[in-house]
Amino acid sequence: MTSVLSPAPAPVTAPVRRPGPVRLLWLLVVVAVLVLLLAASVAIGSRGVGWSDIVAALGGSTDNLGQAAVTKRVPRTLLAVLVGAALGLSGAVMQGVTRNPLADPGVLGINMGASLAVVTGLAWFGLFSATSIIWTAIGGAAVAALFVYAVGSLGRGGATPLKLALAGAATSAALTSFITAVALPRGDIAGSVQSWQIGGVGGAGFDSIRQVLPFLAVGLAVSLLSARSLNSLALGDELAAGLGERVALVRGVAAGGSVLLCGAATAVAGPIGFVGLVVPHLCRLLVGVDHRWLLPFSALTGACLLTAADVLGRVVARPAEIDVGIITALIGAPFFIAIVRRQKVREL
Repeated sequence: MTSVLSPAPAPVTAPVRRPGPVRLLWLLVVVAVLVLLLAASVAIGSRGVGWSDIVAALGGSTDNLGQAAVTKRVPRTLLAVLVGAALGLSGAVMQGVTRNPLADPGVLGINMGASLAVVTGLAWFGLFSATSIIWTAIGGAAVAALFVYAVGSLGRGGATPLKLALAGAATSAALTSFITAVALPRGDIAGSVQSWQIGGVGGAGFDSIRQVLPFLAVGLAVSLLSARSLNSLALGDELAAGLGERVALVRGVAAGGSVLLCGAATAVAGPIGFVGLVVPHLCRLLVGVDHRWLLPFSALTGACLLTAADVLGRVVARPAEIDVGIITALIGAPFFIAIVRRQKVREL
């Protein structure tokens, strides 16, 4: 009998397998794309710069406007890579833990849980240090994850993909209203909160990156070390237990790594949605379902997606820019609808 708090059994389908050389080829392709996007992110903006400016700026020079622009774009680019990798990896782990193709920090309302915790801390408790904000965001993300999973597990069939998606959507809507209610009376923070809620990397600095990096590093390590256990969980709880896995512990540790990545990324860049939904599905087409390959590929591809979205936002609205959270929503929303239409879930 399936436990009420266990994910619904995944449908039995033939796993997508990719031979080693194909995976290595895709690895080279993704790394090459990321390198090109890094160069584009540093070079493209409201002011065009040349390679001489880039080289000089990387050497510490800020003698002209082009070199000064490069100096500001480097931390922005680095933050886009880190946040994109964190969200892509977080989504892949969430989908593995819940065996739910709709799992994503944004879809499940986890980003909004982190956001509400941060806004509440700013408005009522005077949290302004970066470290306290990061810890608060991680705590809010964890509470939201537990709440959505508990609500989505109610009723027959346990936590089916559609029930989790509906619970996440309802929770996200409610938390968004709470955020508005908390921030609106506070005119001193309302403007900055509204801008942060969209999600972006434009205000990046090396100080904030240094403070969030340890959290992202721990989340990355925990998530990647869970890869083999996630392969066992994909077979079902009973088979995983038969293979020697401590199912509850494995699920809790992997989910903890995912929440840590999501909360830390939200703290520094705002609630950016759909990266964790789109990226794992794309990576499964490239490298198959083995989490030992899927998780690192999701991190690299997430970095590519968010960096590309940031560059695109600067190009289409030049000399202004569109926040990266808007670009990812435009990409991810149709993708989410397509996945929902493909799900053959007969009961809520």
